[in-house]
Amino acid sequence: MKIVIIGAGPAGVTVAETLREHDDQCEIVMLSGEPYPPYSPPALIEYFLTGKPLHFWKGEDFTTRLNLDYHPGQRVIEVHPQRQQVGLAGGEKITYDQLVIAAGGRLYTPIDGSEKEGIHNFKSLMAGEDLLDRVRGKKVKTAIIVGAGFIGVEVALLLKEMGLAVTMLVRSRVMRSMLDPETAQFVLKMMQERGLDILQGDDADATAFLGGERAEAVQMRSGKEITADLFVAATGLKPNIELLAGSGIETDWGVLVDDHLCTNFSNVYAVGDIAETTDRVSGRRYAHANYPNAVGQGRVVGFNILGQDRMYTGADSMNSLKHLGLPVIAAGMMEGEELRMCRNGNLRKLWLKDDRLVGFRLAGDVRGAGIFLNLIRRSVDITPIREALLEPNFSFACLAGTALAPEMNMPEL
Repeated sequence: MKIVIIGAGPAGVTVAETLREHDDQCEIVMLSGEPYPPYSPPALIEYFLTGKPLHFWKGEDFTTRLNLDYHPGQRVIEVHPQRQQVGLAGGEKITYDQLVIAAGGRLYTPIDGSEKEGIHNFKSLMAGEDLLDRVRGKKVKTAIIVGAGFIGVEVALLLKEMGLAVTMLVRSRVMRSMLDPETAQFVLKMMQERGLDILQGDDADATAFLGGERAEAVQMRSGKEITADLFVAATGLKPNIELLAGSGIETDWGVLVDDHLCTNFSNVYAVGDIAETTDRVSGRRYAHANYPNAVGQGRVVGFNILGQDRMYTGADSMNSLKHLGLPVIAAGMMEGEELRMCRNGNLRKLWLKDDRLVGFRLAGDVRGAGIFLNLIRRSVDITPIREALLEPNFSFACLAGTALAPEMNMPEL
């Protein structure tokens, strides 16, 4: 059996590892648009800050150890499920028996001129290399971040740490899709204390990137133009589904999959940032772009290709900022009964439905996040520990003697 994996991020790598753990005979072909061995996305921050050699997550000999036919720097531009074939930018065609689409996503902002040069995407090493060269070469001193999602905030803090003067445009509130208004304001204050220049409301309503081939300014709805040396479009994350145009594979915002992460073609799967999956708590469908989801999906698909019939129980809506001095973790919904604690510069908010924890937001002190996420996943009655949930020292010890104690394992965050 020949399995082709499009993408070498955490999702695609996990599929390959799962396959090889249980089958040393199948042929695995991995295609990556980047000219590097598989690397760990979280390691990019340290690389940008220090310039030290990038940690290649599974080792530079990863593809050799797993006996993969690895094609770095080979961009897939088309997929033909009827012919069981993918086409590369260089014209080569590769056939498959099973296909895994793990092509990831990219930062974007849906305004005019967003395709111009000089607008940087931090979702890949290749996209960040140009920026790193310009910063090290002292060619840039100022940056504008259009958008204020989790990745946008992380990029803003990173560029500030690298010595740039950073302006962030926040049209509504920081991390709007993941933070409630109070937590967003709390985080905004923390960002300002770290030296970020924040423009809000009407002053932050960008309509276009201006310039020739390279962006030179941002046009505001007010008519004002704001110039900078570099720009980051970070309103949201867009799955890289363009390679599927005309393929017949069903897409919406991402690639539509069933509860086995299979597309409308029985031998084509999608995993990671590109897959549109069901949220474990809310039941809503969207692309859940985070590392733990990517790895979990990769294992499910690997086992399904091996014929083990694994069902995907749902993705976790979760994001975290644990680097660069701004600890924030958000998971689950912001609906239902609200519990709140604000003390000593830390904010903790929890949401309950039917005595079940369905969401939390932590800013400052993020201890306990793993336990909270486990409680959400298990959907257990938290009545026995309700009074302890907001305590700063909440830990596994609080579960002792309750029905919640057995088998409470910390999930990876």
